[in-house]
Amino acid sequence: MNNTIELVSTDITTLEVDCIVNAANNSLLGGGGVDGAIHSAAGPGLLEECRKLDGCATGEARITKGHSLPAQYVIHTVGPVWRGGATGEDDLLASCYQKSFKLVREYNLQSIAFPAISTGIYGFPKQRAAHIAIRETQRELAENKGLARVLFVCFNNETRIAYNKALLEKR
Repeated sequence: MNNTIELVSTDITTLEVDCIVNAANNSLLGGGGVDGAIHSAAGPGLLEECRKLDGCATGEARITKGHSLPAQYVIHTVGPVWRGGATGEDDLLASCYQKSFKLVREYNLQSIAFPAISTGIYGFPKQRAAHIAIRETQRELAENKGLARVLFVCFNNETRIAYNKALLEKR
């Protein structure tokens, strides 16, 4: 099963997959980090489409077209801000993946690329986030035979090590 999960270190906006995931804020109107990069690369059409969505709650996901991106779609999900782990952060992060995969099924997508949701400015511990991401992905791959490829875009070596460790522990 792990042959469908790949760890890559690249610019998520350049990936030729059916869909990329945006670690968005609640407004969906752009921000810093991966969110800003995706909005910039996709062009003004993405912002216009996001304005019509009226935001997104933490743990939820919305889908838009990819506009000027190589990816056909962008799934926007809002990860939790880390507050120590006692306020439901794990469940909210798991929900980000679950809701994203629900959209993958609804749109019959075969490939998706995720950033390390909530591990940047939102402060979620990388190893903990990686375990949740890999767990939810393996659950989805066991159920969704149409999903051929899941990429995790690791923006630095620390993130790549965390995801690699989580993958090795799940074998």
